[in-house]
Order: sequence, then C-alpha cells, then structure tokens
Amino acid sequence: MAKRDYYEVLNLQKGASEKDIKAAYRKLARKYHPDVNPGDINAEAKFKEISEAYQVLSDPKKRAMYDRFGHQVFGRDTGRGQNPWDFSGFDFSQFSRDMGFDVGNLGDLFGSFFGGQQQSDQTYGPVQGQDIQYTMDLSFEDVLNGLNTKIMVQHDVVCKRCQGQMTEPGHEMETCSHCQGTGKIKASSSFLNLGIPQTCPQCQGRGKVNTHPCRSCRGTGLQQQTDRIGVKIPAGADNGTKVRVAGKGHAGKNGGKAGDLYIITRIQPHPFFERRGDNLYCDVPITITEAVLGARIPVPTPFGDAAMIIPAGTQSGQKFRLRGKGVPHMKGAGRGDLFVTAKVQTPKHVDTRTSELFREIARLNPKDPRENLLSTASKTA
Repeated sequence: MAKRDYYEVLNLQKGASEKDIKAAYRKLARKYHPDVNPGDINAEAKFKEISEAYQVLSDPKKRAMYDRFGHQVFGRDTGRGQNPWDFSGFDFSQFSRDMGFDVGNLGDLFGSFFGGQQQSDQTYGPVQGQDIQYTMDLSFEDVLNGLNTKIMVQHDVVCKRCQGQMTEPGHEMETCSHCQGTGKIKASSSFLNLGIPQTCPQCQGRGKVNTHPCRSCRGTGLQQQTDRIGVKIPAGADNGTKVRVAGKGHAGKNGGKAGDLYIITRIQPHPFFERRGDNLYCDVPITITEAVLGARIPVPTPFGDAAMIIPAGTQSGQKFRLRGKGVPHMKGAGRGDLFVTAKVQTPKHVDTRTSELFREIARLNPKDPRENLLSTASKTA
C-alpha cells in the first residue's frame, strides 16, 4: 500500500506553520494513543503513522528534504512490514540520477540532514598564534618626531618545561584507543540504517590523546609571560594608525609561528594646533594697525616661530598658508602645511586721544561697508 502524504496524515496544508504542525500532532496523538485505545490495532497503526509524519515535518531539515523529494528519500512502501527508515539495498546512484545531483555529494547532503557533528579540523599540526592589539597614547610631540619606546605586553609563550610538546618530558602522545587514531567513529542511526561518521569524543578528532599532560602548562604547550618589547612609532602617526611588530603576539602551537603585536595609536589633542590629516590649523590675533597697514609678524609653528607677512588691508578671518609647517608624512618625505587664520583684535578700552584718532580715520574713510548689503536687503523685502 502506498504511503500517505505526511501533510494529509496530520490534516494539514503543505504551507502549515510549525505551530500548526505541533497542534495537529497533539490533537491526533491524544485521539489515537495506545493508552487511550488499548488493544485497538488500527489505532496503534494510526498513531505510528502520525508519529512518523510528525518526526519528519517537525524537523526543518527533514521537512525540506521531504518537500523536495517526497517519500523516496525516507523509504519505500511499508506495506510489507519494512522499516520506513531502512535504506539497505537502496540504489543511491540511481536515486541521485533521478533527482539530478551527484551521488558523490550524498555524504554532505545526508550528513547535514542527520544533524550529526562535522569532522573536527583540530589536529596536532602547527597552529599559528593569535595577534595582540595594544592601544598607545601619543603626545603631539611624539607625532612630530616619532617615538622609540618599550612597552610591557602579556602574551603566551612556548612552555619551557615541555618545549611546547604538551606532555611531560619523556612521554609522548598516544594513539586514541576509541577511534584507533582515525579521529572519527561511526555512530549508528536508525535513519537509512547507516553508520554516520562523527568526531571522536575521546580525542576530539585528533587521533591522539595526552595521557601525561605537562604539569607546568597543563597540556596546552603554552604559558603566559610578560615581556618588555621595543616599539618604533613613525613620525606622522594619526588616531587609529596601526603599527605591526612581527612575531610578538601569542606563541603558536605545535611549532606554528607566533602571531603579531599591533600597536593602535591614540593622539592627545594639542591646545593650539588643530590637525586635519597632515595639515595643521590655528588662529593668530593681529592688531587693527597691522591689519590696516600690513606687518611682518612671528607665528608659532610646531618647529619654532616663523615670519608671516600680513598685507595691508587684511580682513579678520582671512587665511594664510605656511608650506611645510604641518605634520610629517608617514609615507614619503616632507610635511603638510600650516593654515593660519588672522583674527583682528579691537581695543576694548580707548582713551580720549585714541578716540579722536579713530574719528579722524572715520572722516577720511566715509564709505559705509554695509551700503550694498542694506540696499540689497531693501530690494528683497
């Protein structure tokens, strides 16, 4: 007798939700449970059919397989008393051709379907050590000149007692008796009646066990140690600059090379200069006289004072550029530039003589600087 559709068994549509599947199963299971129907062979068969349908449809992987391939992937007609999960004698090559995929992929396909463990990639071969990140604060002067310093870093190093071998001196790793050194065991499964390869729980897939772990490192092959490590920060470093110190991270295992140490820079802000990339910006006050008549004034730079020409008629907020007075380039020679903004300072307190002079200046310069502004505003009003 042909098998009934699992959705039909549970009185469901194919797109039923997980909640609907569970509710339908509980309802039917209570109705046909053998304890409720003692001695009723038909009820017992019905209950088994319901349980079989629920076992497939309640599992997302099995349900996806069933929706795609139907009963063919789970077993053949059970009318002759066959186990619906027994695939002994089933022609997988013909099945794969009928279904349109390579029989060589069936191991991966059913391995994921069973939910079995994947084979462990852990071995006793070389394993590279992990990198370390270290945040370092730098002053503005450190950025300009670079920095050679030493820092204290805690990292894993090869155990001195066992030399990274993980066993007590005079002992070696032993072949795992549980998997005979293969790293895998075959776990029996009622589904398909197959032995599914799984990672050996005894050796975690390594094939060897450590029966005499090193007392110093407890069988890890590594120990923590704090070392003083030399670091060179190049001039021009910025916030987030990453400087690599090769081989100063955590030690590798089983002869694997050590990881690297990465210095991440964090720059302290300067009270006078503002940095944008490799350029610097600052404000410099000038007097009204310097603004009107022009002047040659000293301007502070990171490398000492520099002379800057203030042309006659300079306006407050006008910017000037001093080339090569910025931050050194990390890559290549040269430096960025320094941009200076002139800020005209007006006297807060003036005496009688100064007031008279400014009135005389006003008489000599009667033009209203807001004339065009006011006329434009009146036109648009």
